[in-house]
Amino acid sequence: MTIWCVGRNFAEHAKELGNEVPQEPLFFIKSPACLHLETVIPYPSTVKSLHFELEIALSIDESLRPDKVALALDLTDRVQQNESKTKGHPWSLAKSFKNACPLSPWTSFNADEDYSLELLIDGQTRQKGSVSEMTFKPEQLLAYLKLHFPVQPGDILLTGTPSGVGELKKGQALKSLLKSSKQQILIEWNTKIE
Repeated sequence: MTIWCVGRNFAEHAKELGNEVPQEPLFFIKSPACLHLETVIPYPSTVKSLHFELEIALSIDESLRPDKVALALDLTDRVQQNESKTKGHPWSLAKSFKNACPLSPWTSFNADEDYSLELLIDGQTRQKGSVSEMTFKPEQLLAYLKLHFPVQPGDILLTGTPSGVGELKKGQALKSLLKSSKQQILIEWNTKIE
C-alpha cells in the first residue's frame, strides 16, 4: 500500500507558501507506516515545526478507482521541508515521520459530489475548501497517477490542502468536517494533539 500525495493542488495554498501553481500534478509519497488511526495524535519529538494540512483522502479499489472517501492530516515539519527544498533534497524527513498521516474513518465515495472540507482548531475555522477549487480534480489526479506510477488496490490518494495551513501546538483540539455539496456533514472527525 502506498500513500500518494499531491502538492499545491489549491492555488491559494501554493501562493501562501510562495510557490507557483503547477502545470501538472506534483506527487510525493508518505510511508504507509505513517498512518495514524487514533483520535489522540502524539506530537513528534523529532519535528522542528509541526504544521497541519487537512486533505480529502480517497481509497483505491480493485478496479483502480476511488470507492471510499475520508479526511487526512498531511502533517508536515515546515522548517525541515523548507530546508530540504532550499537544498534540492526530497521532502521525506518533513512528510514521512511516525504518525504523519492521521486518517479519519471512511465513507462511500460519490464521483459526482463536490465535497468540501473544513478544519477547526480550538473552535476557530482555519481551513476551508472544496473539490471545485482544486487545480486538478480527483479523476485527473488518478488518471495522471495511473499513467506514471504503479498504483495498486488499497492505495490511498491525498488530494491536496486548501490555504490556511499553520503550526500545531500540544493540547490543541481539532475538528475536521467533510460535507456534501448540500452542506450535509458526512464525516465529523475530532482529534487532539498531545
